[in-house]
Amino acid sequence: MTWSTTYFSVFSIILAFSVNNALLFDDSDSLSFSHYHGTCPDLEKIIHSKVKEWVDKDHTLAPALMRLHFHDCSIRGCDASILLNHKGSERIANASKSLRGFEVIDDIKAEIEEKCPKTVSCADILTAAARDATVAAGGPFWMVPYGRKDGRVSVAHEADSVPIMGHEKVTDMIEFFQSKGLNVLDLVVLSGAHTIGRSTCGSLQNRLYNYKGTGKPDPSINPKYLNFLRRKCRWASEYVELDAVTPKAFDVQYYKNLEKNMGLLSTDQMLYIDSRTAPLVTALTSQSSLFHHQFATSMVKLGNIQDYDDDGGEIRVNCNYVNS
Repeated sequence: MTWSTTYFSVFSIILAFSVNNALLFDDSDSLSFSHYHGTCPDLEKIIHSKVKEWVDKDHTLAPALMRLHFHDCSIRGCDASILLNHKGSERIANASKSLRGFEVIDDIKAEIEEKCPKTVSCADILTAAARDATVAAGGPFWMVPYGRKDGRVSVAHEADSVPIMGHEKVTDMIEFFQSKGLNVLDLVVLSGAHTIGRSTCGSLQNRLYNYKGTGKPDPSINPKYLNFLRRKCRWASEYVELDAVTPKAFDVQYYKNLEKNMGLLSTDQMLYIDSRTAPLVTALTSQSSLFHHQFATSMVKLGNIQDYDDDGGEIRVNCNYVNS
């Protein structure tokens, strides 16, 4: 597809993907919207209240919880294996060092254990917390089906397979998403979560000063944006917003930034360059309601990824450790 593609045909592409997503939107046989209605009726109220309380104090926890959920589901399915805190676990892997929000899940779990002991899985809590964090950031609401189990296995080197470094190729991203049952539209839409949140300046140094060993900056960066980033990132330990224009708004500005060569991460900007993803980026720049709708759809698909061991998992009493 070329840049001469009409708006109508681009919109048709999104519609076609959306129809395919709708077929996958229904929950897994093991998940149910009514799973806790009888055993923990206040579950959603507790999670919503706790997430709001934490995000009101620190707005950066909203994208952090969304990212934590993505990492969890990307490795062994949504089984809360990312929360296990022991030597050699995903949580202590190099790829997980910037993950945050663990204390929020611990706080939610503690209250739920008081109200509904040994009933609600940490995986279900994390999935619902990511949804409520999205809502707290101004994003869409969606119904979360429940019934996930907590995994007993968490291996550090498996966390390295998650494409989070910011310089992966689009083909690698597409193949990774496909391996999880997600498609190209899911990739473009879930990348839109970068409309909020931030990144460390350390992850940008090569792009700002020595792109692919050339000793020069990435030529795809908007020159004014490059100057802004160099001023902002005088120290590698500093943080910079993923969306420089509306960093706290859950909107389509992320896609507009890509059209202006203002994608912070190389993986973001490449979505506007690659012919498989560029038309979707272009269409979403002016379709706020469609973005919100499709984001909810793609998040349901992400949250439904399950890949348990033969033992079927458990309901952890403490999210940091397997049951004794």
